[in-house]
Amino acid sequence: MSVAAQKLSRDDWKKKKELEEARKAGTAPAEVDEEGRDINPHIPQYIAQAPWYVSLGRPSLKHQRPQKEEVEYASTEEWYKRGTSDKVAHKFKKGACENCGATTHKKKDCLERPRKIGAKFTGEDIRPDDYTQPDLLLNYEAKRDRWNGYDTSAHQAIVEEYNKVEMAKRQLKAERLQNELLSGKLSEETVKKALEESEDSDDEEKYADQADMPGTKFDSKTRTTVRNLRIREDTAKYLLNLDPNSAFYDPKTRAMRENPFKNANKAPEEVQFAGENFTKHTGDVKDFARTQMFAWEAFEHGADLHPQADPTKLELMKKEFEDKKSSFKGEIQQGILQKYGGEEHLDAPPKELLLAQTEHYVEYSRTGNVVRGQEKAVAKSKYEEDVYINNHTSVWGSYWEYGQWGYACCHSLIKRSFCTGEAGKLARMSGQATSYVPEAEEPQEMPQTLLEQHQSKLAKKSKKELKKEAETKAREEEEGREERVRKAMREQDEREKMVDTLMTIEERKRPYNSLKADNTKQPTEDEMDAFMRKRKRADDPMNSFVGDI
Repeated sequence: MSVAAQKLSRDDWKKKKELEEARKAGTAPAEVDEEGRDINPHIPQYIAQAPWYVSLGRPSLKHQRPQKEEVEYASTEEWYKRGTSDKVAHKFKKGACENCGATTHKKKDCLERPRKIGAKFTGEDIRPDDYTQPDLLLNYEAKRDRWNGYDTSAHQAIVEEYNKVEMAKRQLKAERLQNELLSGKLSEETVKKALEESEDSDDEEKYADQADMPGTKFDSKTRTTVRNLRIREDTAKYLLNLDPNSAFYDPKTRAMRENPFKNANKAPEEVQFAGENFTKHTGDVKDFARTQMFAWEAFEHGADLHPQADPTKLELMKKEFEDKKSSFKGEIQQGILQKYGGEEHLDAPPKELLLAQTEHYVEYSRTGNVVRGQEKAVAKSKYEEDVYINNHTSVWGSYWEYGQWGYACCHSLIKRSFCTGEAGKLARMSGQATSYVPEAEEPQEMPQTLLEQHQSKLAKKSKKELKKEAETKAREEEEGREERVRKAMREQDEREKMVDTLMTIEERKRPYNSLKADNTKQPTEDEMDAFMRKRKRADDPMNSFVGDI
């Protein structure tokens, strides 16, 4: 048992409690662990006291702290061995592979080609033993390192092969230039210049140096390309608008898709950057998107089109399709106008003129008076206004008496009467009002000659003749309609008989599409009349006698 767990006397126990109270009060120094750190006296005993199997015999809190496990991981230079060792047996050993004779694996794990007679029976051509692989303990990074265990000497073989190919290319180029020089196609200066250029740098390096664009730095020695964040003269996108509620800036891709000046109330021409989504909806982007959609729709209908593989064919077909579509729409519109009319409504003036919208500026005060500009003219009626007839000085309806309208100038209640002035008012008051209304002159017809009278008499038919012609026409129409209805009834009977005959035949022996509708157009009025006559009515008391008639 530990020292703390030994039984104490009464005096020792009392001294121990007094010491604990003094430490809690701060009058006595606190306990110190093995590392020289003070132990808090307020820690409960069940925490401060160590178990018997880890007790150090002195005050300590080491048992409450996490214990560090010392684990040795494999280094980056250690890895599994590849291939086979140089150890080869001279004769077959017991427990070795029955197929190849190696002692490091069994027959079921052998990777050699299965032999007709294994090494167990022949004792010949025994293969070397495999390496005994070490048990490597890898840490978190080593387990996820894709290049862990890579042999750098393998890459040297690729470099040497590439150098050989480059040397072969230079030799072929030199031979070609030499042949052209001997044939007289090129001069000596041109050949020397071409050879010097090929020796100084490769074609790829020259191309990369010439293609060095702003924001890209190419190092021809190390063959690396470094993409700078931006051109130093350009303002960063996140500095265009410092409002935290403006467009979102993605620092990883350095993209700002929305317009940073969306809520700044700026004119479009004043904005220096409108977001990257703005460029996606300007220029030829929309036309390209429409072309791509047309290619997809055409491919669904069986046309082999591709915007990248054959763009010329796609553009021609799209143009032809749009021409046919526009002409078809024009024909439909023209047909509707010819059938229903209304072409004059298409030539109406603009809405600005119809609604009388102008740029005329008028400013009013609180009282409704015009402060600036000219007040809008009051719209007049479509009827004539302030037109005085028959010597009147006021219009009709300017006077009202006993539920009748009249003229205010003479109190006359008769429309279109002559004005009598003040005398008419006095006479109206005395009850002697008289007025004269001019009668409209009837137009006099020109007398007809005898020939014209005779021709008009012949042209006029008597009422009996007109009535007779109308009755004859109505009778002919009724007879023709009745004949059409009978024909439709006969066709319906034949159709029903054919359907009944097909229904008696077995389904698998019927002709193909035998029950398909021959005519799917809208039924005519005669066909509907025939159907209504042939239809059986359940509420008809004579329904059971229809077939017997």
